[in-house]
Amino acid sequence: MKDFCPSIFRQRLVIEGRYHPVLSKEKVREFLIDLSRYLGMTIVYGPIVKNVAGGINRKHKGFECVLIWAESGATLYVWDTYKFFTLDIYTCKAFSPRGAVSFAKDFFGTRDITYKSV
Repeated sequence: MKDFCPSIFRQRLVIEGRYHPVLSKEKVREFLIDLSRYLGMTIVYGPIVKNVAGGINRKHKGFECVLIWAESGATLYVWDTYKFFTLDIYTCKAFSPRGAVSFAKDFFGTRDITYKSV
C-alpha cells in the first residue's frame, strides 16, 4: 500500500472472534470505555451502542458501536445469533496489538479469536 502521508503515524488492527457471555448494551459500552483506558486513548465522542441493523435483518441482531478518540477511533459489531464480534481499531498513536487482542480475549471470554494488523 502506498503511504500518501508518511508524516502521520497510522496503526490499524482488526480482531474477530466468538464470545461466550451474554452481552448487553451496557456491557458492550463498558468494553469500549475500558479498551480506551487500556490503550491510553482519549474519548472525545461515544461510545455509541445501537441495535438498528437487527430491526432490518434479524441475522444482524446485536450491536453496532462507534467510539471516537482524539487519537482516531474504534468500531465494534456484535452478532447475537452467531455469538460473533469484529472490532476495528484505527489510531494515530502506537499501541500494542497483542495487548489489545489479549484485552478483547479476556473481556469476551473466548479462545476463538483471530486478528490482523494492517
